[in-house]
Amino acid sequence: MRHVVVVITAAALVYAFSLVHGQWSPMHRWNRAFGDAAVLLLALTMTLGAAPRIFRACARWLPWRRELGIYSVALAMVHTVIILDGWVEWNLIRLFGFEYHPFDLRYVMLQHGFGLANAIGILALGIGFILLITSNDRAVRTLGAASWKTVQMTALVFWALVVAHTAYFLYAHFLSFHRATPVPNPLRLPFAILVLGVVALRVSAFASTTRHRQRREPN
Repeated sequence: MRHVVVVITAAALVYAFSLVHGQWSPMHRWNRAFGDAAVLLLALTMTLGAAPRIFRACARWLPWRRELGIYSVALAMVHTVIILDGWVEWNLIRLFGFEYHPFDLRYVMLQHGFGLANAIGILALGIGFILLITSNDRAVRTLGAASWKTVQMTALVFWALVVAHTAYFLYAHFLSFHRATPVPNPLRLPFAILVLGVVALRVSAFASTTRHRQRREPN
């Protein structure tokens, strides 16, 4: 049942974000829509991991983390395929900022930030895929609870890499002195608020856990 609810929610988010980016070409519109939906589902996953340590009533929502995380990675994969097919046209070297120079007859680095941001995105997707294939009861039994938990803790790294990748394209990529600057992405402020909110919640949860542990331990 949770899978159905999250799939419907994910589809609704993709559609909503496609409306936000309706002024862009189809490729940019849909890669952004899937990417934005993936970021939001991941933010919810990170929120649910911390919220119960502050608000006990939120504990009932903990089981939803698995499905939210799974479909966040699935949406990120679709986002990646759209980029590969529509932006770099499966010419993987272009994914890292290289373009073919007709006079030098070779590929040269033209977009340093683009290449670095995509390298970060690929690393994030690799970690996300590991989290995806281990987000099931069989993986828990196979790896053992301790090892499985260690693997799942890489979700924090996944989140940090996704934030860095997204921030580049929201705030930096389209800034240039030699080409027209498009209308600023309307999601720049909401994204900043979302990230700061998740970070604040997780820091508060860590502080709360630390205080409770200190109270239980004898001096």
